[in-house]
Amino acid sequence: MGNAGSAGTMEKSMIYAVNYDLKKPGQDYAPLHQAIKSCGSWWHYLGSTWLVDTSLDADGVWKKLAPHVDKNDSMLVIGVTKDYSGWLPQAAWDWINERRALAA
Repeated sequence: MGNAGSAGTMEKSMIYAVNYDLKKPGQDYAPLHQAIKSCGSWWHYLGSTWLVDTSLDADGVWKKLAPHVDKNDSMLVIGVTKDYSGWLPQAAWDWINERRALAA
C-alpha cells in the first residue's frame, strides 16, 4: 500500500488496475514496481494487482511499464469504474472510495 502521487493537483485523474502474470523466475521486477509507483498515487494489497490513480490514460500507463516486462509476461491495464466489489481490508476500500469521489 502506498501513496506516491502529489496531493492537490487539479488534473483529472482515473484509477487503473494494473494486473500482471510475471513468468521469468528470478527476474528482478523492482524497476517495474518503481515504474508503477511513478504513475501517480498507488495501492498494492494484492500480489499481482496494483491500483494507480493517475492523469495518464491506459496507453500512457502501459508505455511507462512496457520496458520493464519480458515478452513472455502478461499485463492488463484497465480502468476502474464505480461498479466494484470484493473482500479487502477497510483501508483498501477507503483508498478506492476517496479517489473515486475525487474523480467524479
